Formats: sequence, C-alpha cells, structure tokens
Amino acid sequence: MASSRSSVVPSAAGEDAYVKADEVDLTSLDLVVEERMADRFLKLNGGGGGGPKAAWEIDLSKLEIGHVVAHGNHGTLFRGEYYGQDVAVKLLDWGEDGASTEDQIAHFRTSLKEVVAVWHEIDHPNITKFIGASMGTTDLNIPENVPDKSSSKGARTARPDRACCVVVEFITGCTLKQYLIKQFKKNKKLAYKEVVRLALDLARGLSFLHSKKVVHRDVKTENMLLDSQLNLKIADFGVARLEAIDPRDMTGTTGTLTYMAPEVLAGKPYNRKCDVFSFGICLWEMYCCDMPHGDLNVSVADFSSAVVHENLRPVIPDYCPKEMASIIQRCWDANPLVRPEMQEVVGLLEGLDTSNGGGLAPETKQPSGCFCFFRPRAAA
Repeated sequence: MASSRSSVVPSAAGEDAYVKADEVDLTSLDLVVEERMADRFLKLNGGGGGGPKAAWEIDLSKLEIGHVVAHGNHGTLFRGEYYGQDVAVKLLDWGEDGASTEDQIAHFRTSLKEVVAVWHEIDHPNITKFIGASMGTTDLNIPENVPDKSSSKGARTARPDRACCVVVEFITGCTLKQYLIKQFKKNKKLAYKEVVRLALDLARGLSFLHSKKVVHRDVKTENMLLDSQLNLKIADFGVARLEAIDPRDMTGTTGTLTYMAPEVLAGKPYNRKCDVFSFGICLWEMYCCDMPHGDLNVSVADFSSAVVHENLRPVIPDYCPKEMASIIQRCWDANPLVRPEMQEVVGLLEGLDTSNGGGLAPETKQPSGCFCFFRPRAAA
C-alpha cells in the first residue's frame, strides 16, 4: 500500500488546493486554528487577566492525592479526595517532553478552558460529572512516594511545572475496553441486548455533547467508564474542543489511530462527524468483543493510507443483524456528510429488536482483529 497521499488545504482565495500530505505542517496549521478559537474565547470571557476566578476553578489546597491509577499520552491519572468526595484527578502535562512550544502550550490551555467552561454546566447520566479544574498546579500536593497502582509502574509521577489539573467524579468500575477484553478472554460475546444498551449509553452521551458544540475527538472504548451497575459514562476530555463554526477551523491528527476518521488521518478539516466515525468502530467492537485491526501488522502510514484511500474497516460478521450492520456502516462511512448525527443514531438503536438475541456467533471465534476493504459509498 502506498503511504503517500494528498490533503485538501484551504487557500487564501478560499478555494481548495491539493498538496502532498508530507508537505503540510499540520502542527502549524492547527496552531493557527487554535489561535483563532482562543481569541474568540478570550473576547467572550473578558480577556482573562487578574479578574475573579471562574466558577469551575477549584482550590488545589483542598485536593488530596491518594494513588496513581494510570499513565497516559497526555498525563497522569490519580485517585484522590476533594472535600471528602472520591475523585479522579487528571494531570495534563503538556510540554514536559520538550516537544511543544510555548505558543502551543498556551493554546492547549486556552482550548481546555473553553471545554471545561461548558463541561462545568453539563449534568448527564452518560458523561462523567465534572468537579472542577485548575490551569496551574502550584498548590497541588503530590506525595513524594505516592503509591502507583497503574500497569506502567515507574513512570513519572512528580508534579510538572506547567501542568493543568482536571477533577471529575471517580467511577468505581472499569473501562469499557477492560470489560470487553474480559469477555474476549472467555471466548464470549456480549448479549445483543447488552450491546444495544451500552451503545445507547454512549450514543446519548455523545449526542448531548454535540448539542453543546463539544467534539470529544478521542472516542474509544478505553475512554468509556462503567460503574458498578455497568452504566457507561464518557470520560477523558483531554483533547476535546468546542466545535468551530467553519469546519476548516479544526484540523490536525488528534485521537487514537484505529478509531480515527479518514478526514482526520488525512489532515483535512473535520467536525463532530469524526466522533460518529469513532462511535462506529466502538459499536463494532462491542458487538464482536474483538480488537479493531488487532492483527494488522503494517506501518502507521500504510494503515492511514488504507483507511483513507482503500476504505479499510473491520469485518462485520455474517451473523450480525442487518439493522445493526447498517448502523455501523453508516457511522464509519468515508464521507462525513453521509454519517448520521448522533441523535439519529440514538433513534436507530432504540428501534432495534433485541428479542431474538441478535445473531448467533459461530462455535469457532473469528480471528482477532480481522479486517477488509469496503467500496466507499456515494454521498446521498
């Protein structure tokens, strides 16, 4: 598979120009976009400065760090307490690896302010409850020998100099990914009714976010939490953004490779429909209890090229009910305009008949991570 591909970049004249993807500086382009969004946000919120604290800002001196839960690409997740409430503390340490410039870090922080200002007002059963945030960590006390209960012990746990801190409710359960892996190891599928229930939780949460103009940008089963009653809640808004009015105001490859929409992989402008694509991959994963593209051993460039140009998608099993298969295929369509809105997806899932079990898996489970190439559908 060829790794070279073209991207569409808006020209000064307002027309689309085609250039080689490796000739486009996506980081610089994304910075321009973030700057425009940041300027708009600051104007709407009084320009920042030394004014009163925002309603969502927390008192870090009251935040007690217990132990490390996980280490991720964008920081460290701790469990702690805030005024006696059990909370999850995400420490976002942009720039600690030396890869981000001062301007980039400033734009990341401003974009986070935009999202938490909206998240602070959200009260939805399928979205983790936001407690508060801080754009600095001077008053945050992380014990020197904080217990590390993550799977990657030995990773950095000290307080970064320029970190941001986001605090949400702590969910005592597991991620959707972990739940599916348990089923996979047992060589079992989830009951069809359970697949639809979990999918509805995720679809309703995403639909609500989109109604508030929030694009998650990293929808994957690892970022979905299940509580003790197996209710799903969307988590990890570390790379979320407010949706731009002009789609060309959102560019850059943000997200997790196997869940990323073709337009994101290609460096093209995108909107909330990138979340719809990712939802389609998650829905396949929930139905199959399998890893999307798990056994595909190719380079990142070749994988991206296959998704963008050859319509690479996971295989939908023959025994999958046609109504479910249709929802999956519509969500991961190559054309964002063809993908349904998440509110429509909610209606489609609510209309599914789960009384007959939703198809029977064969005795021998399919090979993990199987994939195929679908012919792209024409836009409606």
